[in-house]
Amino acid sequence: MKILYQIAIIFSICFVGELISAVLPIFIPAPLIALLLLFLLLETKILKIDNIKEKSDFLLSNMAFFFIPAGVKVIEHVAVIKAIWWQFLLIVIISTILVFFITGLTVTLVIKLQGRMKNAK
Repeated sequence: MKILYQIAIIFSICFVGELISAVLPIFIPAPLIALLLLFLLLETKILKIDNIKEKSDFLLSNMAFFFIPAGVKVIEHVAVIKAIWWQFLLIVIISTILVFFITGLTVTLVIKLQGRMKNAK
């Protein structure tokens, strides 16, 4: 019964994210809104981590399963990718480098902010 309760919580948050996304005048993906809602609920302690722990652990441990549809689509469009393989490869390399760079900057910024907050106390 606890798992059903956890699934209901997660699906409810996803559903609210869908509703908010449909109502907003600009497009913001519903999963992004749902993640932000989940974050806010957890940060404000309205939702406790114990309320979704088992279900979220299950989803995280089986995350590779969610990439199967994307992999199938890539295989279905191999002919298109073959025609533009070098452009595709260039985009993958550049975006990977950008992600590494931005992640490094973000981590550095967070460490500096944590240090300032620690010194302010």
